[in-house]
Amino acid sequence: MSVKHSLLALLERGPAYGYQLRAAFESATGNTWPLNIGQVYTTLNRLERDELVEALPENESGQRPYRITDSGRRQLAGWFASPVQAADRPRDELTIKLALAVTTPGVDVADVIQRQRTATLRLLQEYTRLKAAEDDAELAWRLVLESMIFRAEAEVRWLDHTEAVVARTGLPAPSPFASHVEQPETETVREHR
Repeated sequence: MSVKHSLLALLERGPAYGYQLRAAFESATGNTWPLNIGQVYTTLNRLERDELVEALPENESGQRPYRITDSGRRQLAGWFASPVQAADRPRDELTIKLALAVTTPGVDVADVIQRQRTATLRLLQEYTRLKAAEDDAELAWRLVLESMIFRAEAEVRWLDHTEAVVARTGLPAPSPFASHVEQPETETVREHR
């Protein structure tokens, strides 16, 4: 997630200070991704340094609003025009866990898959309940929620596929590490101790 670009997008609505930006971000995403206020202000400082935003004078409450600059608008337009690359996404912990599970002795891979499937199905049910309860939700939150539903459905399908592949092919025997042979100390190493 790009906090930088998220803040620029929110500032395109108009000047705002850090707490307003955090609240607007969390509202738009349905509080799905909490944003640390320290991260907001650190990012605003970097954006100001890079001349993508400018700080305005403090208001009567002592809060310093920021506004987007023309450079910031160009940066934001470029972000919206660029597709998200797979390399921009964080590592998938579940994929890593299952890749290691199939190569780690003693791991019940079917149990790992079933536990994850159960958890994901519960989450999917919760998302579906939220969607049904919030027919009149803001468009931004509805899109976030629907994205989470589609991702959960895809994860369940992938777990089903993974379970079938593992059952069909069997688990590979883990490759042992090459044995480590101690090298004898040289005279030079002993002298430096």
